[in-house]
Amino acid sequence: MNKTYALITGASQGLGKAFALELASRQINTILVSLPGEGLDFVASQVVALGQEAHCYETDLTQKDNIVALAAWVNERFALSILINNAGCGGTQRFQDVTVDYLDRIIQLNVKATSLLTHQLLPNLMKRDKAYVLNVGSVAAYSPIGYKTVYPASKAFVYSLTRGLYQEFADSNVFFSLVNPGPMMTNADSASRLQQQGFFATMGLLTPDQVAAISIRRLFKRDSLIMLNWVNKLTWMVMKFLPVYIRLPLLTNAIKKEINRA
Repeated sequence: MNKTYALITGASQGLGKAFALELASRQINTILVSLPGEGLDFVASQVVALGQEAHCYETDLTQKDNIVALAAWVNERFALSILINNAGCGGTQRFQDVTVDYLDRIIQLNVKATSLLTHQLLPNLMKRDKAYVLNVGSVAAYSPIGYKTVYPASKAFVYSLTRGLYQEFADSNVFFSLVNPGPMMTNADSASRLQQQGFFATMGLLTPDQVAAISIRRLFKRDSLIMLNWVNKLTWMVMKFLPVYIRLPLLTNAIKKEINRA
């Protein structure tokens, strides 16, 4: 139990994979969590190549029993010092066109999994001299948006949850932080879609590796609300001070155009 570990959800690709490699480069052992069959072993091999341990756990975090089982497995075996709640999902569709399963998955993964996993792993984290919880939100949390609807609402929940926990545990050894990334250049498809949206959509665009590096650096500096760059900060300021009756139709119309293009 002299070793400590960082647990990352959604670790098989994108930002979750970038978090795993960033932590490994800082000589931190990892516990990698993702859905089955998403290539988690390959990410683990990259972590091991950097000289750190990587333990894989494949499960569906939309199910309560799976969350509890994961936490029990971790608590029995590992001294946890970092939890990164990265797993999440969303989408852009007309509300009346989506299925019940589509809506349920967003709510269960973004809201329930983040809350329950944090709750179940908190006793483990509290045993360390210093421990950190980083929740991954989204700039979508700054405003309601038509045609996304449930996703911004779920990320607004993550924002509120994290800020509340930060204050509640301010005098403890566990530090809570939140990062709200904007669009990321994760693959050729995402790059193409962003470029179609014009200059402002790609301004200040970051890769997952860049987001992970900035986030971990700011987390260890005990930054409770991580701003990734000046564009991220400007977006936060505009959304904070622009009245909702102005930003809501602007954002909704932009998303509607994206749907029509698709």
